[in-house]
Amino acid sequence: MQTMDQPTHLPEPAAWSTAEKAIFRFFFLYFFIQVVPLDYKYYQYLFSIDWLQLSYREIFYLSRYSPKFIDGADTFLNWAIVAGIALVGSVVWSVFDRQKREYNLLYYWLRVLVRYRLAVGVLAYGFIKFFPEQSPLPSLSHLNTNYGDFSAWKLFSLSLGVVPTYESFLGLIEIIGGLLLLHRKTATIATLIILPFTGNVFVSNLAYEGGEYVYSLYLISLALFLFSFDAIRLFTLLSLEKATKPNRFQPVFSEQWLKNARLVGKLAFIVFFVFFYGYQTYAGHRKGSYQYPQQKGLSQAAGLYNVSEFSINGKDIPYSKTDPVRWKDVVFETWATLSIRSNRPVQIDSLNTEEIFAADSLRNYESTGSISRHYYSYTIDSLTHTLLLKNKNRHYKGEQLVLHYERPEAGTILLKGLNENRDSIRVVLNQVDKKYLIYEAKKVGRRKGLKL
Repeated sequence: MQTMDQPTHLPEPAAWSTAEKAIFRFFFLYFFIQVVPLDYKYYQYLFSIDWLQLSYREIFYLSRYSPKFIDGADTFLNWAIVAGIALVGSVVWSVFDRQKREYNLLYYWLRVLVRYRLAVGVLAYGFIKFFPEQSPLPSLSHLNTNYGDFSAWKLFSLSLGVVPTYESFLGLIEIIGGLLLLHRKTATIATLIILPFTGNVFVSNLAYEGGEYVYSLYLISLALFLFSFDAIRLFTLLSLEKATKPNRFQPVFSEQWLKNARLVGKLAFIVFFVFFYGYQTYAGHRKGSYQYPQQKGLSQAAGLYNVSEFSINGKDIPYSKTDPVRWKDVVFETWATLSIRSNRPVQIDSLNTEEIFAADSLRNYESTGSISRHYYSYTIDSLTHTLLLKNKNRHYKGEQLVLHYERPEAGTILLKGLNENRDSIRVVLNQVDKKYLIYEAKKVGRRKGLKL
């Protein structure tokens, strides 16, 4: 049965040199292991998904696959292991396959695998930027934290978050690059978009202490592999201004079922990773950023509060910039998070990789990468007027406060209860009528006179 082969009207492909075949065998195995999920943990996650409740979160994690042989954060050591396996495999392959003239067909299908793997990777990040989810607007707590109290990566993310239209533009660039990869003839153009874009992401991760420099370089390596297919021809044509021959190798699908399978596979990919994933990210954006909790906070309490009175175990403590116990100010977010600024040291939670947590209790974007404020998620017992606060920082796991709240007048909240050390505290909070440039400018425009 004839399946796929070189078109009969074209001359037989030239034979490859021994060196070319040896190099190809290595890179074929290397990129095959890099792009095709062979890790059992990938399939454990795949089969743990509730496909009836599928959201963009699960697709995002499926898209970020790269082989890992070492637990923990991704490192280049995983690449070295892949290269070692590919080297051994290519030597064995060379011993048992000395008569092969060329590997044009395998080269073609390897490029197909890499094209679609790279497309998945850039589309996954493209849509969460296009619908500006990855870097949301700063929270009230962020706006009341000193600039120098943020890590470099958090500053980068917050800076991108204040310009959602620019974030959307970046996402659009990634989406265009991903879509161009889906067609063989536009794949090289796609790499010319993806290489500088992802290169900037890689350098940003290094410069701003981000945690995804390995993954971004992984995507760059895939793009470089694809670009290398046409690189010499482009250099000859554009730089040397000499004629060059296009590569016209293309498999022929002689069986109708193969043509149909190819078409169905491509359509399924586009429907799932473009339309379905795109719609899911849009729907998620309409609900609110995945970076912040969804549970609503104390009614009509959102804002910045000064601590006018503070006592511990019945002893009043006056305002002090250096006291490690007394609170300085408190922020209630619109969602169920409360942050407290005090002089008590904060061990920074430096999670700096992109994570989409489903549970509110795990959504820690607001607290990571910053010091000077302790962040607490809270639950409300409206019958007893009690707040149960849990520290969101993973370094303070188990830290809880139980506080009874009263609202004697508008703009004032009285908290009484036990702090993290089981000491009795009493705190009077007075809301500050503070205006923020980022929101005021939206009302009248930055080019008009603004008074805060």
